[in-house]
Amino acid sequence: MEKETQRSVSFRTYRRGERSNHSSHSKDVEGGKLHQDYHMKIVWKKGFIRLFLVGGILWMFLILFASLIHIWSCHSSITFVSGMCNKESKVFTMWSNIGLVPKSQSQHRCSIPVLSDPEKVVIPEGRTPDKIVKKLSYITKDEHSNNGSQSTPLFGGHESWAQREESFKLKSSMKVHCGFIKGGGAEMSAEDMNYVKKCRFVVASGIFDGYDIPHQPSNLSPRSKKLFCFLMVVDEISLDFIKENVTVKEDAKGGQWVGIWRLILLKHPPYDEPRRNGKVPKIITHRLFPEAQYSIWIDGKMELLVDPLLMLERYLWRGKNTFAIAQHKHHHSIYEEADANKRRKRYARPLLDLHMKIYRYEGMEPWSPEKKTVSDVPEGAIIIREHTAMSNLFSCLWFNEVDLFTPRDQLSFGYVVYRLKGPFEFFMFPNCEYNSLFVLHPHIREHSSRIEWVTNWDQLKGNAKISNKGKDWDQASGSKDNLVESRGGLGLWTPYPGNLDSVVLPPVVRASKAG
Repeated sequence: MEKETQRSVSFRTYRRGERSNHSSHSKDVEGGKLHQDYHMKIVWKKGFIRLFLVGGILWMFLILFASLIHIWSCHSSITFVSGMCNKESKVFTMWSNIGLVPKSQSQHRCSIPVLSDPEKVVIPEGRTPDKIVKKLSYITKDEHSNNGSQSTPLFGGHESWAQREESFKLKSSMKVHCGFIKGGGAEMSAEDMNYVKKCRFVVASGIFDGYDIPHQPSNLSPRSKKLFCFLMVVDEISLDFIKENVTVKEDAKGGQWVGIWRLILLKHPPYDEPRRNGKVPKIITHRLFPEAQYSIWIDGKMELLVDPLLMLERYLWRGKNTFAIAQHKHHHSIYEEADANKRRKRYARPLLDLHMKIYRYEGMEPWSPEKKTVSDVPEGAIIIREHTAMSNLFSCLWFNEVDLFTPRDQLSFGYVVYRLKGPFEFFMFPNCEYNSLFVLHPHIREHSSRIEWVTNWDQLKGNAKISNKGKDWDQASGSKDNLVESRGGLGLWTPYPGNLDSVVLPPVVRASKAG
């Protein structure tokens, strides 16, 4: 009995030990698995951290590399490289603030120091006296058409190289070409001619080839509404386009109006190229409105924001100026501006090059701080003038260059200033003020004529096709077979009295991505 009891106790003890060993083994196994899982988690966590750190370091090196490329492009004199420098970007602003790149020009917009009340502006009595050129008259007959070789007179006439050279020599009495050759086009109706005779103060604008619709000026004082004539010059295509898109009212005398704008129709546009037609009211405003003493030109795509009387006080009367225009935001040299025109397809590239070669041959240097002018390149969309003899002469000579060469008037402005050598004084005001004068509305389309797509002489002469046609090609003016203008830019096709073969254009540092 005792033995059985001992055996029973022993068995129970054995079973208890077995269970204990089994439990211990199970815990060891579970502990091993937990340890293995923990080890794997540690490995994965360390690997992810390493991957994150390596990726972050690589990303930082990539940003640093891109920044160094940006800084290098902003300092480079190589045309292709400098074109990558975007001076409008926040990155450029950051680098310029810490001195790693040249500082950008002043801000886009700034306050204009105009008087607070147009009613308190004192208008000067009389006119600014003419001191150098006292009498200015105009050639009105096309001499070339009189000899039978030209059936239709040209609006700008056939100015010879000798006549052009003589026109830059200032005398007390001068007679020059200035458009409006008899029979050359750009005629006004009798009703419009009678209306503009009463206009002493003019705000002028223009729309050609259906490019825009009139935009009503803002912030006009009652005094300016009574004092100024707001004249919108249009061709027949634009007049039809305006009538289709906005309300045109007709008064009892036949005048056509869009809001405050009186529409002035120019019949028979003088040029094939719409941009060149737009230079007529823009540059030789005094010829179109001969009774005007003061004029403000504003491009058709703009909505004027500042009272015109305040503009005359700020830009003319305060500083006793007779001509005011803004400086270009990016370009100082006409060669920079020509390069930008080529990049943006603003006219045939070979003709732009030829235009610049002629100016370079005639001694036009790239702009530098040593020059007396703020810049050789203006923003031509706003021009503020008193129509003195000297101011009118400058406008005529400027227009003659546009008529003779390319229609890009910003290229010829600085050249005419250079040729007059100082007596023509003007106020070139800051670009940030210029941008505060208006709201810019986009054109209906970007390009006006097919000649703007031409990149080489073969295309221009019809020996090669244009492959890079833009979206505006079908709407653009000009023949598909003959891209050469027939009534403007003839100086580019007339033998030049000098050897241009050896002329090398100055290198250009691109000052903006967009041009």
